Amino acid sequence: MNNNLISNIIRFLILIFIQVGLFKNMGYYSLATPFPYILFILLLPIGLSNFMLFVIALLTGLTVDAFYDSVGVHAAACVALAWFRIFFHRITLDIDAQESLNTPSWGNMGFKWFGTYVVLSTLAHHIVLFFVEVFSFKNFLNTLSSIVLSSVFTIVLIFIIGIVTYRRKSRLAS
Repeated sequence: MNNNLISNIIRFLILIFIQVGLFKNMGYYSLATPFPYILFILLLPIGLSNFMLFVIALLTGLTVDAFYDSVGVHAAACVALAWFRIFFHRITLDIDAQESLNTPSWGNMGFKWFGTYVVLSTLAHHIVLFFVEVFSFKNFLNTLSSIVLSSVFTIVLIFIIGIVTYRRKSRLAS
């Protein structure tokens, strides 16, 4: 558990640094902005209590909000992402897997499950993020295009990070 905590703290620091230092001012005509920091919330241990998950998601969002000078937009989106993560795990994992402290990574869960998890979670996060940020349906098509393009950009980055950090699940003969 201690090793898991240290690796999650290092993952948090690296992803926040990448988000704030590299991707904060990067975008495509203010339509597509990547948010790879959500990978931190996605890779938290499966058996983490819901309360701790919501607290960590809120603090992650508030950290990004502090650097982006936004007032709770990322915090709201991260809490919505935590809620979606709980929902997704409940409908796709069996009881034993839900109680384990495994990381829901590409190597542990397989590409099909992990790919679906990343795509749907990113869409949920970005829908909340952009609609709370705009808080209007006035420019609906512009907001929708921002959601789609930013989601694609974020998903591609998350898969690139997944390829770089891929570790195959150890299969021990029992």
